[in-house]
Amino acid sequence: QVQLVESGGGLVQPGGSLRLSCAASGTIFSIYHVGWYRQAPGKPRSLVASITSDGRTNYAIPVKGRFAISRDNAKNTVYLQMNSLSPEDTAVYYCNAPTDDGGTFWDWGQGTQVTVSS
Repeated sequence: QVQLVESGGGLVQPGGSLRLSCAASGTIFSIYHVGWYRQAPGKPRSLVASITSDGRTNYAIPVKGRFAISRDNAKNTVYLQMNSLSPEDTAVYYCNAPTDDGGTFWDWGQGTQVTVSS
């Protein structure tokens, strides 16, 4: 059974930065295309950044140019560097492995809360 543990969230002022981490266990992490999702109150969970097994990245328009996803396969970990944060980035952030039909391969972890506020 795959276990995902997200960390690194917190309270940050607008314009600040955070780096999120997601450690996966129970899977051959390196073969998966993985991504970061977020869910704000009252909104559906959405994919904001993804990275293929060979390191190609893709970003949702609201975060493009501000967020950077990376991975360390030796540590079974994916990261999300978030810069120039705004209140609109406030959400619970999760990692998972997206499928081609919009689903995910693994059960969700607990997520990590990011709050952007002055």
